[in-house]
Amino acid sequence: MNGQVTNPGGEQAVAAAVLRSDRFRLEREADWVRLDGMITAMEKGKLKRLADDDVMALPVLYRNLLSSLSIARESSLDAGLIAYLESLTLRAYFIVYGTRTTFGGWCRSFFGGALSRAVRAIGFDIVVALAAMVIGAVLGFMLLDADPQWFYRLVPAQFSDVRVPGASREALAGTLFGKQDGEGLSVFAAYLFNNNAQVAILAFALGFAFGVPTMLLLIYNTATLGAMLWVFASRGLTVEFVGWLSIHGTTELLAILLAGAAGLHIGRALGFPGKRSHLAALSQSGRTAAQVMTGVIVMLICAGLLEGFARQLVQATEVRYAIGYGILALWLAYFFAFRPRRS
Repeated sequence: MNGQVTNPGGEQAVAAAVLRSDRFRLEREADWVRLDGMITAMEKGKLKRLADDDVMALPVLYRNLLSSLSIARESSLDAGLIAYLESLTLRAYFIVYGTRTTFGGWCRSFFGGALSRAVRAIGFDIVVALAAMVIGAVLGFMLLDADPQWFYRLVPAQFSDVRVPGASREALAGTLFGKQDGEGLSVFAAYLFNNNAQVAILAFALGFAFGVPTMLLLIYNTATLGAMLWVFASRGLTVEFVGWLSIHGTTELLAILLAGAAGLHIGRALGFPGKRSHLAALSQSGRTAAQVMTGVIVMLICAGLLEGFARQLVQATEVRYAIGYGILALWLAYFFAFRPRRS
């Protein structure tokens, strides 16, 4: 007997397990290899080289792969096979559900048409928000024309300084054409960018209350502008004040307008979802509004730079008008005339 103990039953179990694993592999390996090849091609950016049948089969092959992995784990098949299936499943997951674009690709897609399409999609809301802003500016001007004391209720203290009712023409003109040092410009730019960003974000966020607070905020914000306009107009400085404001205000006010319109778009979807469910309407409007708000952030950065630097460095009124309305024309052309084909 030589002291050796044999275990025929154990050897047969191992052989049966190996046979079961081999049979499992042979029945499904062709699909795994096909899926592996497709994933490798897509990882290398060769999606266009795949046949239409392969692209259509990708979701089915992925689901079958998940099923195979589940069976392999439950049946305790060999570890090498399970590791291969897990690796293939992970790669397939990122292909099927993962982000398949670089940051540069996203920028090209977003600024190459997605942003302008999103802005045009909220066209009705832009008109409503614009009406609210015009009403606010006219209201602010008329209130001061009736009683200058309204100025102190509409204009925040940090913006009043010498620009108050009764100030001399020379004092007001000095605020329009005075020069500041470079360090002061940087601080001023940072402060005003923060203020404008808060107004834009708040106008957007308040849209969730069916857009009513957004409308009130837009009216109040431009009522302040109307009050300031009255102060300068009362001293015959309307043209100079509008030029001073235009160099940055065209971008800044357009950004706030779009932010308010994005908020109204969401509020309108909540209040009037149409034939869609409230959740579906909110989801769709939220995606559009989020794209618009991304563009608003970019515009506010541009406005902050113009407000802190160009407005103080450029002293000629004519040049201020040219810069301000030239930039406005570029924004409007991009949003409403730039219509590339979808790729």
